Amino acid sequence: MTDVAHYKDILLSRRRELHSRLQRIETDLDTLKSGDSADRATERENDEVLEEFGTTGLKEIEAIDAALDRIAAGTFGICAKCGGPISPARLAAVPHAALCEECIAQQ
Repeated sequence: MTDVAHYKDILLSRRRELHSRLQRIETDLDTLKSGDSADRATERENDEVLEEFGTTGLKEIEAIDAALDRIAAGTFGICAKCGGPISPARLAAVPHAALCEECIAQQ
């Protein structure tokens, strides 16, 4: 049996961490840039990396929110594709996992 309360705590904590990180990224992206053209080129490259981190963070937040919805619906820990259980090892590694190992391997 999956310890749903434990995973809910993990998911909520991770979501808070991601929101905080996204706020820091947004603040950094809004910071005034250097007037030097060489520095601006480097800053633009750094901004692209930060934007990618932001996009990845937003996708993870969406997955976490979906997992929290599954908790509320009573379907957390059940594979969304085959209906079988998601192993505790997979949930420990990826608490927001929607698919079991077998179904994720088929994608």
